[in-house]
Amino acid sequence: MLPQLCFFVSIAFSFVAWGTVTVRYIWPELRNRPRVEALRPLLILHSFRFEGLAFLVPGVVSPDLPSAFAHSAAYGDIISAALALLSLLTLRWRAGIVMAWAFNIWGSADLLRAFYEANASGLLAGQLGAAYFIPTFVVPLLLITHGLAFRILLQHQNQSAMRESPHPA
Repeated sequence: MLPQLCFFVSIAFSFVAWGTVTVRYIWPELRNRPRVEALRPLLILHSFRFEGLAFLVPGVVSPDLPSAFAHSAAYGDIISAALALLSLLTLRWRAGIVMAWAFNIWGSADLLRAFYEANASGLLAGQLGAAYFIPTFVVPLLLITHGLAFRILLQHQNQSAMRESPHPA
């Protein structure tokens, strides 16, 4: 099988596997929790986004890895990790929910931009070296949990609005 095909098949299978884990185990644990308690484990997971710095480490990735991709992916991830930690630290206040929105929007856009940048720069799977596991194993989980975070933020926001609005007599 061609390396690029193996790469895309690995990503697809990872989405299916993490989607199954999410539907079966993660979402049932989070769906009935208060918003802050539901967001907390997702933010903790995303605080590990510093792993994207591996794209900048010689010997971990090929010297042929497009530097535009490597730098934007690495720095986008470290900003995402910092925003996740800041959100986690401020969750008990209203500002924490605002930070969670900022983190989730930035982090999602960063991952989607990285897929675009990888494609636009002609990235080959072999150029990722040992960092191959990041887009094939970690990124699908991160995208799925961003989706969960949006659902939690929106669901709880809508439930709060319904509780605060006057009921017709």
